Amino acid sequence: MRGGVARLGRMGTVLPLVSRILARWTLAAPVLTILALMSAPALVRAQPVQGVYVSLGAGYNFLDDEGARSAPGIGLGGSNLTFNGGAAMVGSIGYAFGNGFRLELEGDDLFGNALHARTGTPAASAASGNQSTAGTMLNALFDFDIGSRYVFPYVGVGGGYQWSTWNGMRTVTPGTGETLSLGGTAGGVAFQGIVGISFPVPHTPGLSVTAEYRYMGMLGPEGFHATVDRPGAATAAGNFAIMENLNQSVLLGIRYAFSVPPPPAASAPATPSAAVPAPVPVRTYLVFFDWDSADLTDRARQVIAEAAQGSTRVRTTRIEVSGYADRSGTAQYNRKLSLRRAEAVTAELVRDGVAREQIGVSGYGDGNPLVPTPAGVREPQNRRVEIVLK
Repeated sequence: MRGGVARLGRMGTVLPLVSRILARWTLAAPVLTILALMSAPALVRAQPVQGVYVSLGAGYNFLDDEGARSAPGIGLGGSNLTFNGGAAMVGSIGYAFGNGFRLELEGDDLFGNALHARTGTPAASAASGNQSTAGTMLNALFDFDIGSRYVFPYVGVGGGYQWSTWNGMRTVTPGTGETLSLGGTAGGVAFQGIVGISFPVPHTPGLSVTAEYRYMGMLGPEGFHATVDRPGAATAAGNFAIMENLNQSVLLGIRYAFSVPPPPAASAPATPSAAVPAPVPVRTYLVFFDWDSADLTDRARQVIAEAAQGSTRVRTTRIEVSGYADRSGTAQYNRKLSLRRAEAVTAELVRDGVAREQIGVSGYGDGNPLVPTPAGVREPQNRRVEIVLK
């Protein structure tokens, strides 16, 4: 097909591009809905990663077919380029807020190898060269807590700017010998959707293996330099505009969070400190709690009643009530939760007849665990309040 083409407005390209993105994500909607329903009870408490982290990923990029238009001086009219897949590489640095939400700045490099081009003739032209797309994206992500310490699904969206470069792009039309050479770099605003799963590595705090699917699109058109050599005719030069640039990437990677403390050594005895004093009990009672809860169970009330009765049978001058939490939350959150648990036990002791002035109340967070665990582990024996009669 030869002749001039009308100038296309940017909005005429943006709307079809957005429609294709929405169509792709409609296919993923059932999966995302299932994940959301599975994690609904714990959405605001999802904390698989905290603080500053870095991540690297590599895999395969599927570059969708690209529609193109040439300038009148080239005389090719509309074309369609088809690509084989190529490599994909992504690196990012981010910050996790401890409640499931993360922000990260990403750098990426995606490739697609030219396969053939069709310019309106029945036969497709053989093509060579590749298209690379590189740039930066700002992503917002959310990690789902589905109750497993080894699997954390996540979803995200991102926006940024990408540059596409055509490297050695060349097509030859069968029969005519017409050769089209393309080159140059063009940039544009880009957006993407992300679906992934992270797998924390046991016994290596902060390290996770990740698997991701990303779908990224650039808002066209993108203009490149083009020349056409035809047998027996002068070389024509002009612009060649890509109307859409859509990339689907499948990646495997690793992520490391710097602020995750190492687990305490299992063989090392607990050492008393100023922050978590070692009790010297005459008699000790343990009250256990459900995960992320300061509510007293029926069994907890029985233990507290026994402690209240025991305080009257022995010569008790002081009752220490110390609250603790497991390591599934942030340090700040765990301190507040442990204090709420201690205050709930204290209130029950007072209802059982113990004088309030006899009771000392403290919350020590996830310090001094009964069972040493890595960060993020929900250990029932560490969710407790110790009642010590002195």
